[in-house]
Amino acid sequence: MPLPKALAGRLALPVVGAPMFIVSSPALVIAQCRSGILGCFPSLNARPEEALARWIAEIRAALAGDPKAAPFGVNLIVNKANRRLIRDTEICIRAEVPLVITSLQAPGEIVAAVHGYGGLVFHDVTTLRHAEKAAEHGVDGLILVCAGAGGHAGTLSPFALMAEVRRFFPGTILLAGAIADGRAVLAAQAMGADLAYIGTRFIATAEANASGAYKQMLVDCAARHVVYTPHFTGVSGNYLGPSIEGAGIELSALAAAAPGGSYRSSADKPAAWRDIWSAGQGVGSIDDVPSVAELVARLTKEYRAAARELTQAMRRFPSPAAGHAPLPPQGGEDG
Repeated sequence: MPLPKALAGRLALPVVGAPMFIVSSPALVIAQCRSGILGCFPSLNARPEEALARWIAEIRAALAGDPKAAPFGVNLIVNKANRRLIRDTEICIRAEVPLVITSLQAPGEIVAAVHGYGGLVFHDVTTLRHAEKAAEHGVDGLILVCAGAGGHAGTLSPFALMAEVRRFFPGTILLAGAIADGRAVLAAQAMGADLAYIGTRFIATAEANASGAYKQMLVDCAARHVVYTPHFTGVSGNYLGPSIEGAGIELSALAAAAPGGSYRSSADKPAAWRDIWSAGQGVGSIDDVPSVAELVARLTKEYRAAARELTQAMRRFPSPAAGHAPLPPQGGEDG
């Protein structure tokens, strides 16, 4: 599907940097946008509350005058427990944030408010029902958080959820779940997504607001180290097993504990995100901690190489529509 006018021609690579709790800061977002991908951060990362307006202004000032910079976005948690929701929403609307990403409950009146100044609203979902509800509210895009994604991930295969959502939703679709290199970005598009949604890979970058130990653990771990459990927030999510053990919790104990009961955040207990680190199943593709610019350049090179390889592979098969004639040759290095 064509991208919304606000994004058409604004991205050097079909990638959105996912907003990550604690990790996503103005430095990371600015680096992502300057590299040609859309960077985002959760509004709750800006603390105290008054800092949100300053963060938005800082990002906007850093990107001003750069014709190659991509737009940025802010993630709002739509939930009654989020006491900042009304004020954060008002700040985003007043600042005319280009993209608002909503999570958890359907975005409701936020959509009309953002559309009022020409902004976009994308909503992340893990199930078909959630996607249907968000679509009813008129969102511009749906972020399909599939099996293998970092943090609060769903359990559905991207093949299943993508096919079902595309049947009824004509807007922009973003795909999330173990996307960590350029080949995976192309694969997301081949499945029908318009954009890839990448989180974990950007934690292991110089600009990410994560500790050196967290970044090194991402380099050292593989998919087998990722544990999917609801025991830290009450909602199932993917976390690094070594960080769980490092917090003094035996992995075998999780099976016997009540979800969320023993490990919720407190002054003297380990907490998700702060002590117990999230990661998606694509962590096995992480071998270093480059700058964002270096990583995006690498993703772009991998993406283009995969596109050429895919074109060559398709030529090995006849085209029924052309009377079993081979696919025509493609011109150019990136063709």
